Amino acid sequence: MTQDRDNPRSTVRQLRLVVEAEDHEAAVRFFRDALGLPEQAAFSGGDGARVVILDAGRATLEIANPAQKRMIDEVEVGRQVAPRIRVAFEVDDATTVTGRLVEAGATQLAPPTVTPWQSLNSRLEAPAGLQITVFQELTDLDERSTLDGFGTDR
Repeated sequence: MTQDRDNPRSTVRQLRLVVEAEDHEAAVRFFRDALGLPEQAAFSGGDGARVVILDAGRATLEIANPAQKRMIDEVEVGRQVAPRIRVAFEVDDATTVTGRLVEAGATQLAPPTVTPWQSLNSRLEAPAGLQITVFQELTDLDERSTLDGFGTDR
């Protein structure tokens, strides 16, 4: 269900994932320059404090139960590897982006793989200790909604 800004129940305006990165410069180069997230703002403070805010487009919060998390790991990687939090980025060309991210320093955990829900997903270990999925939708939402196991709780 999509809520718009005119809906009084739609009080959240943005999802912002805040990640601590030991090597701040390397993480910024990876996510801004290699993945292509545009820089929205940057701030610095005393004692060397720095933050860069990158625009990741539309945000969603995907809440999976343990069985679903295990199933996604099996489909994408073939074994259990994901921590409790994994970040997924929708891209236009998962194969090209995966190659670019590996060249930029990510460790590929699994190559682009077609999933049962008709997306092309790869799994990577990225800077700042983040495990990420890069995915490309192969069909539109209407087509996916006809697949077994795809639906809503509503």
